[in-house]
Amino acid sequence: MKDVLKTTEEKMQKSVNVLDADYKAIRAGRANPGVLDKISVDYYGTETPVNQVAAVSVSEARVLVIQPWDASMLKALEKAIQTSDLGINPTNDGKVLRIVFPQLTEERRREIVKQVHKLAEDSKVAVRSIRRDAMEKFKAMKKSSEITEDDLKDCEKKVQHLTDKYCDEVDSLSKAKEKEIMEI
Repeated sequence: MKDVLKTTEEKMQKSVNVLDADYKAIRAGRANPGVLDKISVDYYGTETPVNQVAAVSVSEARVLVIQPWDASMLKALEKAIQTSDLGINPTNDGKVLRIVFPQLTEERRREIVKQVHKLAEDSKVAVRSIRRDAMEKFKAMKKSSEITEDDLKDCEKKVQHLTDKYCDEVDSLSKAKEKEIMEI
């Protein structure tokens, strides 16, 4: 019984963590090293994340500077960023790459906010799906007489409490990201 509750909470936390990672990858008009997290570069035959082959820093509010530790990686980094879904071309000065994030238009901000809301809703659906799976396990345990009717009710309350907690966490992450996007 406790194992099921623990597993359920871990899965719900993972859903929220995935949402948080997805939000970090959304560019909101200001420089954020998190937008490079999903971009990999070919490093001597191995796909390696950008932050493991270069120093990534924010030099100004809307400028990311990428300085590779190995100068020969500059072209590969530039190509990886260009072919990614970031939609921005880096400038190469021979030593570092600079990515300048353009100011977002009002229309583009609203599109991004819709994307944020969709990701939040998908995350809530995942949390509710985890709740449903846990409830089914508890009902199966009740049916096989592993737990009593009172235990079942107690477990259902605990699972519902976890669901509410993680749905609230999703809402607060969503509101924070929306606020960040809509700031000018």
